[in-house]
Amino acid sequence: MTKHLALIAAAAAALVSQSAVAALAAGDISFTALNADEDGWALVTFVDIAANTKIYFTDNEWNGSAFNSGESYHQWVSGSATIAAGTVIRFSKIDTTSLAASAGTLSRAAVSGSTNYGLNQDEDSIYAYTASSATGTPSFLAAITTTAFGTAAAGTLTNTGLSVGNGAIALGGGAEWEQYIGDRSGQASLAAYKPLVGNIANWTNNPNNGSYASQLPNTTAFSVTAVPEPESYALMLTGLLAVGAVARRRRG
Repeated sequence: MTKHLALIAAAAAALVSQSAVAALAAGDISFTALNADEDGWALVTFVDIAANTKIYFTDNEWNGSAFNSGESYHQWVSGSATIAAGTVIRFSKIDTTSLAASAGTLSRAAVSGSTNYGLNQDEDSIYAYTASSATGTPSFLAAITTTAFGTAAAGTLTNTGLSVGNGAIALGGGAEWEQYIGDRSGQASLAAYKPLVGNIANWTNNPNNGSYASQLPNTTAFSVTAVPEPESYALMLTGLLAVGAVARRRRG
């Protein structure tokens, strides 16, 4: 009996884990920085990320139906606690043995021939996705390119469910170090930040001079301005009416 209960519990845990991964959809996360000199990036999540969620990253180009080969795959496990919506996570030094993430655990995904770990400022793209494995069928979450999508060297957004400004960032060419510099507070919902992050006008535009390896991305969390619920408005109105009634009685 105990053995059967243990098996049932394990199966339930597996279903919960799969559900957590499936809950992430295209545009739920977005890149907020890319540093081709330091070989790292940052991203924001617009939704809570469940514990032990796994996300893959690759700079192999997507051709509309599969990834090309010759570059690298990384995997990130979110950790034992839920990561709150609005959190910005930094991924650093992915081309070294000191690769790390500011939350969860970043490591290299073991894929044959995948040893080109660095990023290229001239024409490179990073895709974030969930899958059964690094080379499994991807469910795309976000993408960023140093140039423009739609070229053989940068890859495409065809069949990803992403578009520039909606989960995908196109930096325009020769991007060594770029990051989002727009609002991170003041919006009524986290979803309201999506078009802001997706708008390249809200990103830096640094010259290509090869001196950005020590630059750190802004990891300030995105926050929302609370909007009173209808019940709160009703209570406020009731209070104002009561105050007005008292004032009228006093004047009378």
